[in-house]
Amino acid sequence: MSLLTAARNFLPRRRSRYEPRAAQTTSSVVETRFGSSLRKAFLTRKFPVPQEISWCLQRNPSTKLAMLCLVALHAHDPVFKCITHSPKMQGLVRSLGFQIPVVVQSMYIFKQPHFGGEVSPHQDASFLYTEPLGRLLGVWLALEDATNQNGCLWFIPGSHTGGVSRRMVRNPAGSVPGTSFLGSEPIRDNSLFVPAPVPRGSLVLIHGEVVHKSEQNLSDHSRQAYTFHIMEAAGTTWSPDNWLQPTAELPFPPLYT
Repeated sequence: MSLLTAARNFLPRRRSRYEPRAAQTTSSVVETRFGSSLRKAFLTRKFPVPQEISWCLQRNPSTKLAMLCLVALHAHDPVFKCITHSPKMQGLVRSLGFQIPVVVQSMYIFKQPHFGGEVSPHQDASFLYTEPLGRLLGVWLALEDATNQNGCLWFIPGSHTGGVSRRMVRNPAGSVPGTSFLGSEPIRDNSLFVPAPVPRGSLVLIHGEVVHKSEQNLSDHSRQAYTFHIMEAAGTTWSPDNWLQPTAELPFPPLYT
């Protein structure tokens, strides 16, 4: 079974009843209504289907939807788990020198035609912080062609060498909102970004500190992708301030099986 088929089969029966107002962008959903509802669920580990998956849905004036699907597909769906821990994936990560890689999170991302939301410039280590830095790797699988028109990834070459400009951290228990940022995201020179269009089936590896983004999908074609992050656990400390924390029920599973 393909990941596209698995997503179609998996998501409808896991969908939460959450539908932001029209005209909100993905970033505003994550920072506002997500902060007051689903983010609390993430921080407390209380999901509509325990520790499985939550959705953000957007509706534009022409009723097309953009969907951002979040969290733990690698742990709760056999097809996504099989792909994440496949021999090819394990062999690739071994070739990069990882000794004890663990999977910390996964997402299935939809960018629907004409409305798929943009992702603003960021560094993954801002949200998944480790000490020392340099122990986080993003794995991004293009399930459809990712083009300049439908929202491919864009990178600033060499930006992984400058450290992390800001961090999302947990606020004390009971605080509203549940997370905040230390530092600030600098204004980036847009001319520094280089697009990385890739055909369906391509795999993109993303250094945890490289600055990247994707634009809104205004084309006639969707852009779907499955992505997950791994951490080198050997000699690494996962920050206790990170929004995402392993639990006894869902530890970070070893990539190597």
